Amino acid sequence: MVKAIVDIDKEANRLLNIVKAEYGLKDKSQAINKLVSVFGDMILDSQIRPEYLRKLKRIKAGKFNTYSSVRALREELEDV
Repeated sequence: MVKAIVDIDKEANRLLNIVKAEYGLKDKSQAINKLVSVFGDMILDSQIRPEYLRKLKRIKAGKFNTYSSVRALREELEDV
């Protein structure tokens, strides 16, 4: 665990208290971790490669590839 001393303004302090109360957290450290996890997911989601998004949409649509052998599957996986 990393410890840090941070300076926050009154508005940030108020928002941390709101997050702390809303999620039933014990301290502001947990509130900061919660905010980072929520916004971290949003940031990381925006950086997903377009190829992966196309494959994900195909999977969600139920369109799956079929393979005649393990070799054919392996060849496709090695091309990625």
